[in-house]
Amino acid sequence: MSRKKRKRVWRWLLAFVALAGVFWYFKDRIFPKVKLRDRNYVFIYVEPKDLLEDISSALYEEELIKDQNTFEWLAERMKLPDNIHPGRYRVTNGMNVRQIINLIKYGKEEKVRLSLNSQIRDLDEFVAYVDEKLAMPENEIRSILEDERKLQELFGLTPETALALVVPGIMDVSWASSADDFFKQMSVRYKKVYNQSRIAQAKQMGFDLHEVQVLASIVQSESAIASEQKKIAGVYINRLKRNMPLQADPTLKYACRNFDLQRILDKDKEIDSPYNTYRNKGLPPGPICLVSVQALDATLNYTRHRYLYFCAKPDLRGYSDFSVTYDEHRRRAVEYRRALDRRGIMR
Repeated sequence: MSRKKRKRVWRWLLAFVALAGVFWYFKDRIFPKVKLRDRNYVFIYVEPKDLLEDISSALYEEELIKDQNTFEWLAERMKLPDNIHPGRYRVTNGMNVRQIINLIKYGKEEKVRLSLNSQIRDLDEFVAYVDEKLAMPENEIRSILEDERKLQELFGLTPETALALVVPGIMDVSWASSADDFFKQMSVRYKKVYNQSRIAQAKQMGFDLHEVQVLASIVQSESAIASEQKKIAGVYINRLKRNMPLQADPTLKYACRNFDLQRILDKDKEIDSPYNTYRNKGLPPGPICLVSVQALDATLNYTRHRYLYFCAKPDLRGYSDFSVTYDEHRRRAVEYRRALDRRGIMR
C-alpha cells in the first residue's frame, strides 16, 4: 500500500473513531437510560387501538423518557408504528429506549396471572375480577356469559350453568386479550377437566355432565376433605334417588347471597329461590361455587352407602357424622347446635 493510501485509511479510521466518540458521548443525553427512584420496575400498558403517540405519552407520564419527539423519531426508524403489539410491558431500571421499543415491537409482554379460587363465588364476582385485571370491558365479558348460542358452542353450557366454566387454578392471560380469545383459552381449560372420560362416568351414574357439576359444587361447599366429599356425595345421590329434597345448607347461603353465614336458621329455609333445596326437590339450576377437580372426582367416585343424612361433628374440625335415620340425625344436629351456642356462633 502506498504512503498516500495509508494516510487516507488513517484519516477514515480517525473520522470513524471521532464519530463513534461523539455518538457514545451524546447517546445517553439524547436517549438516557431509565432511572426509577424508588422502584425496580414499572408496567406500561398498550391498549389494542393505541398509536405511537399514545405510547410516547404513556412513557413520558411515567417519566421513562424525557423527550417525546426524540422517542418518536427513533421509534419510527425502528418501524414501531407498524408493529405495535398490545399488552402489559415491564420496564426495569437501566433499560434504554431501544430496549423499550423492542419490547412493544416484538410483543414481549408480561402476562397477567389470574387466581381463580374460592374467593370467586358467583359470575358477578368473576366478571368484576376479570374486569379489574384485564383490559377487556365488563360488557364484553357479560355478553358472552349471557349468550346462549356461544355458551353452548364453546362449552355446552347455559347462562344458568356458566359458572362451571371457571375452572379453579392459575391462568396466565394477555392483559390486552379480547373477550373471544379469553374465552377460547377458558374453553381449553374447561375441556381438559370435563373430558370424555368424566362425561362417560357421569352417564354411568345416570347423570348428565351439568348435573354432576351442580352436585359437585354443593359437595365442594360442604367440605374440603376428599374422603368426606365422597361420603357427602353419596348422601345426596341417595336422596336424589329417593326423590327427597337435598336440604343442602350451602344452597341457602347462595340463595341469600350471604356466603359468610356459619349458621342456618329456620327463616333461611323459607327463602323463595330455585336454589332453596329445602323447598325444591332435585338439583338447583346451576353450580353454587367454583368446582374443584377434587370435588368433581369425589362426586364421580362417590362412596356407596345407605346414609341419608349428615351433620358436622361438634368439634367443628371439618368432619361429619352420617346417619341412616332421621331420629339419629336429629340427635346429632342438637349436639352440633349446642356446640355453635358454646362458641357464640349465632349467624
